[in-house]
Amino acid sequence: MSRGKQILTEKQMELLQYLYRRSRPVKVYTVDETQQAISEKLGISRQALNIHLRKLKELGLIRTGRGFIDLTEKALEVLGLKTGDAFIALRIEPHRRVKAYEELKRLPVDKIFRVTGDIDVLMQLSQSNLDEVLNRISNIDGVKETRTYVVIEIVK
Repeated sequence: MSRGKQILTEKQMELLQYLYRRSRPVKVYTVDETQQAISEKLGISRQALNIHLRKLKELGLIRTGRGFIDLTEKALEVLGLKTGDAFIALRIEPHRRVKAYEELKRLPVDKIFRVTGDIDVLMQLSQSNLDEVLNRISNIDGVKETRTYVVIEIVK
């Protein structure tokens, strides 16, 4: 029996499984600053900040809780940011792979996979970072080829 099952009751496990089956994965953009720090940087009082946060929450642009503020996908749309995923497939010269992998790790991407087959690397990233990442990849020594795929719809 796993550790989580020992801590949870049977009903809690049933609820957790129910919620998981009906959930959908989402990207979360979390702010790692206190409300005090945010109010100081914006030059407003904590009370004024709370009024603004309450309005943003009512509009569905943020989620808040004890110690966190998350931006929703709707907020990113309002800001004019593309929120969809993109994938970049790379072929890298074998003798330059180690150095290229180190440079790829510095890119603003969600995941980097070493894969088998006719490509060497598959990267998952936000469309909002696509242009920057492609420009930076073009300067990495050893990258022979890139192929870019933009997600237009999640089927499941």
